[in-house]
Amino acid sequence: MPLGTTVTLLIVSAVEERQFIGMGDQPTIKIESATQLAVFLSNRPGALARVCEELAGAEINIHALSISDTADHSVVRMVLSDPTKALMLLGERGVLALETEVLMIETENHPGVLGQIAHRLAEAEVNIEYAYMAATLNSAKGLMILRPDDVEKAQQVLRDL
Repeated sequence: MPLGTTVTLLIVSAVEERQFIGMGDQPTIKIESATQLAVFLSNRPGALARVCEELAGAEINIHALSISDTADHSVVRMVLSDPTKALMLLGERGVLALETEVLMIETENHPGVLGQIAHRLAEAEVNIEYAYMAATLNSAKGLMILRPDDVEKAQQVLRDL
């Protein structure tokens, strides 16, 4: 290309059209309480792999997982197929794990659904201590793990959503 030639670039972006849910629309949700384990691991390569291998060896399935870290340790939150068996197994291996009751919410994968859930809980003065969720890009449904400060009240408040 000769010096001084002007080049025009045309940038085209694909925009995915999505249906937005307003505060008046009601998403379809399925709610159940579940026991979550908070597992405290050293923040080193292989620590999570060893726990996962132990769980798999005991035929315990991981339904949901979230990891948060600090400089020296990680907190691995897991919803498992058999939390009681997992708690005993991890304890036998010297791994600190604590039980917590959470809500497992399966709902539509659309913008605004989390906002509706959070709004409904706020109106009932139920605090969300933490949440984690996942869905594939084109999935119709998503899974949310929610830790409210009052699990029973949260479940009642969200039952008719």
